[in-house]
Amino acid sequence: MQKEQILSFLNTYTDPCYIFDLDELSRRFLMLQQTLGDEITLCYAMKANPFLVAPLLHLSTKYEVCSPGEFAICEKEHIPMDRIVLSGVNKEERELKRIMKTYGSACTYTVESLHQFYLLKSLAAQSNKTISVLLRLSSGNQFGMDEHTILELLKTWNNSDFLHFQGIQYYSGTQKKNLNRQEKELMHLDDFCRQVQQETQMIVEELEYGPGFYVPYFEKEEDADDIELLKGFKKILSNMNYSGKITLEMGRYIAAYCGSYLTKVIDTKVTHDAHYCIIDGGINHINYYGQAMAMKLPHIQYYPVSAEAIPDNQENKLKNEPEESKSPVTWNICGSLCTSGDVLVKQYPQSQLAIGDYLLFERLGAYSVTEGIYLFLSRDLPQIYFYTADNGFSLVRDSLPTHNINCCTAH
Repeated sequence: MQKEQILSFLNTYTDPCYIFDLDELSRRFLMLQQTLGDEITLCYAMKANPFLVAPLLHLSTKYEVCSPGEFAICEKEHIPMDRIVLSGVNKEERELKRIMKTYGSACTYTVESLHQFYLLKSLAAQSNKTISVLLRLSSGNQFGMDEHTILELLKTWNNSDFLHFQGIQYYSGTQKKNLNRQEKELMHLDDFCRQVQQETQMIVEELEYGPGFYVPYFEKEEDADDIELLKGFKKILSNMNYSGKITLEMGRYIAAYCGSYLTKVIDTKVTHDAHYCIIDGGINHINYYGQAMAMKLPHIQYYPVSAEAIPDNQENKLKNEPEESKSPVTWNICGSLCTSGDVLVKQYPQSQLAIGDYLLFERLGAYSVTEGIYLFLSRDLPQIYFYTADNGFSLVRDSLPTHNINCCTAH
């Protein structure tokens, strides 16, 4: 989106909203595909932003699905089941039965524990369907199984028992700022895949890996050279002995740049010489990974309104003064929640900030739309818009009240 498009959209603005630029989403996805090459399959971790599931469909991505609710979204969006990797540490038996009965062996399933293995094995036998599974290798937390457990499991594997061993899944975290960690992880996975095939005679057909690439969210962070990063990563992949299929699972890195959050300044004041700006929204809508005590400055676009029809106060007078007479002013940007923790940014530099002005928080395409503490104070969920150059802005979800959720219904 260019500045002109945002200025035009302000004429119809009514409530705080997320805007997802689908052109930017497509550009980024195609950049990944073209740089990494056709031999790499991309898998979108939909927990990053479930609203992007349908817009990514034409881009030939797979989908990492981690809950019954996420699976239901894929059903509503008519996502082909053979593009779904059904993951998660809590696979509910009732939901698994329904999926196998309805879709048979179309999905791929991850195995996070021995309990999940035997549950999937039993349900597949009951449905008389052979399903493909990826065994998740743990990075040292509650997810997945360790190397010894996987090796011992594979030594007793019988592919006739309705489970087909497809490969290994591994994900260790996000926001890795250089390729050193990815290189160490991939070398370890390379060795482990070789060990699996030597000790168990099982073929690792697919390696699904989450690289956890870095997204610079704040002004003082150096922007990444994505092309050079991906070229370096591709070189690491080319140095592996592993020759099977490689799938890269990503969420934040695909989605972050396409999203913005638009809100309005609804109050300003000076208290003990500190400037405070209250916005319509807050930490219930905006969440930047790595934001520490609101001390980091995210990428924000400022859109002032005309000084007319705005109450005359100390802050607004700054707006009408000659540019050379304005002294530097920094603001504490706070939200509408009744908690002292609702501070988004401290020391935001903007001499002209006034009631009625607009702020556009950028790089919020991943996680903010679902990670906010949305039920706190029973405030409405924001509107959600899609934007494309061809179709402009389209409302895909109106603001939703939450007070009905926070109210006793058993009367």
